[in-house]
Amino acid sequence: MSEKILIIDDEDTTVQLISILLERRGFEVIKAYSAEDGMRKAYRHQPDLVLLDIMMPDMDGWEVCKRLREMSDVPIIFLTARGDVRDVVRGLEMGADDYVPKPYDNDELVARIRAHLRRAPKPNMSEELVFNGGEFRINFMNREVRVRSELKHLTPKEFNLLGVLVRNAGRVVPRTELVTEAWGEEYGDAIDSLKLYIHYLRQKLERDAEHPDYILTSRGVGYRFANR
Repeated sequence: MSEKILIIDDEDTTVQLISILLERRGFEVIKAYSAEDGMRKAYRHQPDLVLLDIMMPDMDGWEVCKRLREMSDVPIIFLTARGDVRDVVRGLEMGADDYVPKPYDNDELVARIRAHLRRAPKPNMSEELVFNGGEFRINFMNREVRVRSELKHLTPKEFNLLGVLVRNAGRVVPRTELVTEAWGEEYGDAIDSLKLYIHYLRQKLERDAEHPDYILTSRGVGYRFANR
């Protein structure tokens, strides 16, 4: 099976050129054109290595690196035009494994990627996330949810929906994004069903479904899992 490389860079030309290079060398490439999209695809695809730009409009690469490190030991290589020594030091101190200034040599970049892949354990995104002082726990390996120590029985569709929300805790997830990330692209037009499934989740997880503590509504936009 080909090793998966996630590229997070807002410059389309850069992403396309690196993709062609890596695909010709036998890698599977996952493309993300923004920091938020990169975080979602890291959760979803669990890449073997991440190539990360620093200067992006929605969230800079420093913050992306920090968030990735909170949930995974996946190798991270900064690939950026910022080649100042202070930037290199900052990137490495934040948890990156390497720092490659642009412009780069294609063969050297591939060699660095392969070297880090040889040394790295297989990435393992956090199997369990805990909120509200331990009152809310979701285990992705066992697909179990416990609220106030009580095991909650969710359907596969409910669990997948909740999984996207908690992976993005604190951020409002737009309805269309929530549906496609949880259930797949083919469900992109199933927005009408989303409200019903949110209702099901609240009935199972909340103390008071009419006044939820965890799954909050952002009217006209989507839903947010409260990061407590």
